[in-house]
Amino acid sequence: MKKHLAEGIGTFGLIFLGTGSMAFQETFPESISHLLVSFIWGFAVFAMISIFKKTSGAHINPAVSIGFSITDRFDVKQLIPYVLAQLTGAFAASFLLKFIIPDSEYLGASLPAGSGTQSFIIEAFLGFFLMLGIIFVSQSKKFGHLTALIVGIIVGLEAWFAGPYTGASMNPARSIAPAIVSGNMQYLWIYILAPILGALIAVYI
Repeated sequence: MKKHLAEGIGTFGLIFLGTGSMAFQETFPESISHLLVSFIWGFAVFAMISIFKKTSGAHINPAVSIGFSITDRFDVKQLIPYVLAQLTGAFAASFLLKFIIPDSEYLGASLPAGSGTQSFIIEAFLGFFLMLGIIFVSQSKKFGHLTALIVGIIVGLEAWFAGPYTGASMNPARSIAPAIVSGNMQYLWIYILAPILGALIAVYI
């Protein structure tokens, strides 16, 4: 239960800070830049991993949990409880943001600027490089203590690079909750399947 609670709170913190910054940017476009939003995403990941890594591994992302579930580093029986905890935290954050920022139409939902195919490819690559970084850094004796920092940097860079094109999800929970709460679900399938596909490919590689 401690692990599941950690995943729920960690995902809540990530979604509240990350999509919250996007909702504020949507409502007050002159107050927050895209670069600052990217920094907030990266710092949120850094903070949540730093806090919860020892308790649950701080997956805070269903794609990461699914990727680890096909390795010997994660008990596959924990997959469904982890994902449910992550989704619960994400929905709690999105509902709270809807209450706090009622003028936001999207609540930070992931939406493509181009075609669905382009966004799927980009999101798959983002998920691939994120999972690849997590795997190698977390098992490195030399850089393992820097996992939170390095993964936070990866997320921040990917958010800065791909945010204007796809929303830079990399995380199904991060996309599912704001999409459903805001009612913008037309492209949700991209942000569920692409990060998972990228994470699985990264594990095999």
